[in-house]
Amino acid sequence: MILEYIRYRIPESQEGEFRAAYERAADSLRESPNCLDFELSRGVESTDQYTLRIRWDSLEGHLEGFRKGELFQAFFAQVGPYVDAVEEMRHYQPTAVVGVGAGTARPPSLYDWAGGEEAFERLFTRFYETVPDDELLAPLFAGMNPAHAHHVAMWLGEVFGGPAVYTELRGGYENMLAHHLGKAITEQQRRRWVSLLVDAADEVGLPGDPEFRAAFMSYVEWGTRIAVENSRPDATPMPHAPVPRWGWGVAPPWRP
Repeated sequence: MILEYIRYRIPESQEGEFRAAYERAADSLRESPNCLDFELSRGVESTDQYTLRIRWDSLEGHLEGFRKGELFQAFFAQVGPYVDAVEEMRHYQPTAVVGVGAGTARPPSLYDWAGGEEAFERLFTRFYETVPDDELLAPLFAGMNPAHAHHVAMWLGEVFGGPAVYTELRGGYENMLAHHLGKAITEQQRRRWVSLLVDAADEVGLPGDPEFRAAFMSYVEWGTRIAVENSRPDATPMPHAPVPRWGWGVAPPWRP
């Protein structure tokens, strides 16, 4: 990604036509596959100053993709008369210094939206009540620690944005991984685990809105498939990793 800034100084007598020209020229930017977004701003302290910010997919996307194509011709036909008013036209590379201020509303974590610690305790208490009676899962959880439901609730709470108590008290990723090594979990068992968990989520009243359930199921699918892979007898899983942190529609990056 690259940022382009074009700064103009436009006399008051030309402001109306200048802005109208850019409204027309904006169609070319909207149609460009190389343009991610753009914004024309007017100065507050100096009202004759205008700045156009364009976010391009890359420097080459701008200079080769847009500038050498037909869309640029249409763009320049509108804004060309104002070239002499340009005071700066440069490209900038974003840095790692980025953030969101306190004035920007942040969505609640999945942990908070679900109802916090108590909600995850209800969920897994109910879920593991059903496991002993299931022909597919009962053998997998034979001799289960009585505190297992509590430990899994801690894990999922941390994954969904809650306090890092699983990491602090249970050893984080490495401990969870150890519970799956050599278990040879089958695809049929994985699917039954998912199915029973969804039933339990409905029974204990976890939020049913599509946004939450989509994020919830995204992790459940991702996590259980990773568990199956890690449980194979010949598996060589990553030995050390942070506990994944799940958001609204956000998954960890894919790794080959």
